[in-house]
Amino acid sequence: MTHPGPGVMPGLEPPTAPGPDGPEGRADLGAASGAAGANGLAPGVPEALGSEGAVRRQDASAAAAGAHAATGVPAVAGVPAVLGGAVLQPQLDAFLAAHEAELIAFRRDLHMHPELGYSEHRTTRRLAERLRAAGLEPVILPKGTGLFCDIGPADGTTVALRADIDALPLQDEKEGVAYRSTVPGVAHACGHDVHTAMVLGAGLFLAQQAEAGLLPGRVRLLFQPAEETPGGALDVMAAGGIAGVDRAFALHCDPRIEVGQLGLRTGPITAACDKVYVKVTGPGGHTARPHLTADLVYALAKIVTELPSALSRRVDPRSSLSLVWGRVSAGSVANAIPDDGIAEGTVRCLDDEAWHRAPEMMKALLQSVAAAYDVEASLEYVRGVPPTVNEAASVQMFRDAAAQVMDEDGVVPTPQSLGGEDFGWYLESIPGALARLGVRTPGSPGEYDLHRGDFDVDERCIAVGMKVLSATALTALWDGGRPGDAESIEGAALA
Repeated sequence: MTHPGPGVMPGLEPPTAPGPDGPEGRADLGAASGAAGANGLAPGVPEALGSEGAVRRQDASAAAAGAHAATGVPAVAGVPAVLGGAVLQPQLDAFLAAHEAELIAFRRDLHMHPELGYSEHRTTRRLAERLRAAGLEPVILPKGTGLFCDIGPADGTTVALRADIDALPLQDEKEGVAYRSTVPGVAHACGHDVHTAMVLGAGLFLAQQAEAGLLPGRVRLLFQPAEETPGGALDVMAAGGIAGVDRAFALHCDPRIEVGQLGLRTGPITAACDKVYVKVTGPGGHTARPHLTADLVYALAKIVTELPSALSRRVDPRSSLSLVWGRVSAGSVANAIPDDGIAEGTVRCLDDEAWHRAPEMMKALLQSVAAAYDVEASLEYVRGVPPTVNEAASVQMFRDAAAQVMDEDGVVPTPQSLGGEDFGWYLESIPGALARLGVRTPGSPGEYDLHRGDFDVDERCIAVGMKVLSATALTALWDGGRPGDAESIEGAALA
């Protein structure tokens, strides 16, 4: 049985001198980006590139006077400096100057008090209290852990930023840190505490923009429980957490990437991961007379060896569909053919279509092999998570946002992973992208990985992730439109 288990905000492009590529060419964009990021405000703002951009800039300019009073940030050429492009970086830096220590302290508090999936009551309470203190109205999920919270006006595009809040059943083995887990056998060994602090920081920054009337749409913060279980994403969806959302974005810590870098990939970035349980039964008998019974052990061996190869040849090889057994058991003595045996394993896949087809394909192949040896075989197929498949346009929004707030070499390619991530459930319903955030101290020795008792991060990554998420949300709201809009972001200018 199967268990359900682009670019720059209008008017904020940095000026470019006419060159071989023309006044709208991209030859000098890297240099312009670096100068803007290092020195703050760009020396000027070019004319509108289109009527739609002009209307948006006029709307933004109308809000600038009130924005200055609310945020203390002056307008540049009639455009409020808090919106993005070349002038987004200094505003994020100003926010972090006031709040980075708070975000690090928030992360450390969660790290000291980790909670397993569906037990994240303290974490949920702390998040709700902080969001309410910022004038927001978080909605607690029906099971009592996890929440979502809307920022900004309901009309226009809605973008979701997701964080997972649960910990792992592992002992914290770090030494010499004051924020080591105080809960025996439970630790934030996958960086979910970091994800939570980054999304919280982005939410607080974007709430300031919304209060000043400068957020051209809605941002929904998703603080999801039980990612490791998994199943928390399905609870968010059942509670209406992605209703009306046009795109969703998330960051995941990656200890293989250095702080200050963002790993991007279009298409599958994580795999589906399901569990399978096969039970084989027969009449049993004496090993001296296998012809008078069903040789169950031999049949089980054929199932274990033939199913993986047969399954892989029923789908496109590019789907990377694989069945690997982790446990096989049958019999108790050498001279008796047992009457039952089991095999347990996992199915992993990078392709959504192949993942959906896998249970029926496996059931048919199992019955075919079992029938050849006159045994009965049953399959229990337990859904885990679908593959996380990044939409190209959303990856480009990540890339464009990173160009506004990171160094020129900040974006790096990242490989596919056969690990599971239940953010894939959201991307089955709406477009979006998951990116990998560097958390490794540059030049640090040794190899690090997730799901280890000694896992930790360079906490400078919190500020980097908060800036990337904020810029991505603004990029998607201003330039993304709704999925299917004709306007392309491929040629969008980068600030």
